[in-house]
Amino acid sequence: MTTTRRAALLAAPALLLGSRLARAQAWPTRPVRIVVPYTPGGVSDITARLIAEPMAAAMGVAVPVENRAGADGVIGTEVVARSPADGHTLALVSVGHPVNAAFYRLPYDTMRDFTFISLTTKTPLVLCAARGFGPSTPAELVAHAKGRPAGQVTFAGTGGVVRLAPVLFGQRTGIEMTYVPYRGSTQAHPDLIAGRVDIMFDTVPAALPHIQAGTLKALATTGATRAPQLPDVPTLGETVAGFEASTWGMVMGPANLPGAVLDRLHREITAAVTRPEVVARHRALGAEVVTSNPDETRSFVQAEMEKWGAAARAAGVQPQNAG
Repeated sequence: MTTTRRAALLAAPALLLGSRLARAQAWPTRPVRIVVPYTPGGVSDITARLIAEPMAAAMGVAVPVENRAGADGVIGTEVVARSPADGHTLALVSVGHPVNAAFYRLPYDTMRDFTFISLTTKTPLVLCAARGFGPSTPAELVAHAKGRPAGQVTFAGTGGVVRLAPVLFGQRTGIEMTYVPYRGSTQAHPDLIAGRVDIMFDTVPAALPHIQAGTLKALATTGATRAPQLPDVPTLGETVAGFEASTWGMVMGPANLPGAVLDRLHREITAAVTRPEVVARHRALGAEVVTSNPDETRSFVQAEMEKWGAAARAAGVQPQNAG
């Protein structure tokens, strides 16, 4: 090998790195919008708005947040799937992203059509019931259900993971419960408090006011660790090993984002979401800030799609057209 050829080969990695850094420095060239495929006011929307300002300051361009709600998030998510893979259009989605694959015939592929950047938050559910409901622990609930005809115990559900978490719980404990559908937590809570439906796996922020008021009781939370807002309430995993069912937030972009752009986005998103004031704001909402690298994020979403897909099939869910 000639000295010239050897020098060229040794220089190649540095040139590649330099090219990647140059592309990163040239990006962004215009505003970076974050599409939230849900209505304003939810955790996903709040997260997007909390990280947009520090991201804009760091990148030197505006970072507008755009709510594109409809079809349980499908409409806004499709906007991002069809956007150019240049890093100027992102989505901040929830657990609904993989769950929708079980409920709808989607106009995009849940995994293939996106670049996964980082998780942002996790919010546990809480297994709750009326104050007068007999069982007060998960073990007592299982014994109560097994001592009655299959399906006699009822659970309120509002779709998505709130509907599927009780199915997963039933699969893991060998009990069968009957699903009672509601449009939302606001509609379900009066019947739950009155005992017209037995239990509900609801988000901690939605159920917490009723738990604090004493009209509902918490049997367990569903995160990997105890919820800071309910430190005396055990996790369901303490009774059913390995059980976890959380809602969460995650930032993604169109498939095939350039590596340098992905690196920059990951750096700015994780820096923004871990700022102390952002962590504190999320904790007040009942959510914990978490981050992950792109490979970890993709693996997590894939595992969530498989878990909730299996629960949906067990529940007899038939995919419908979105829209």
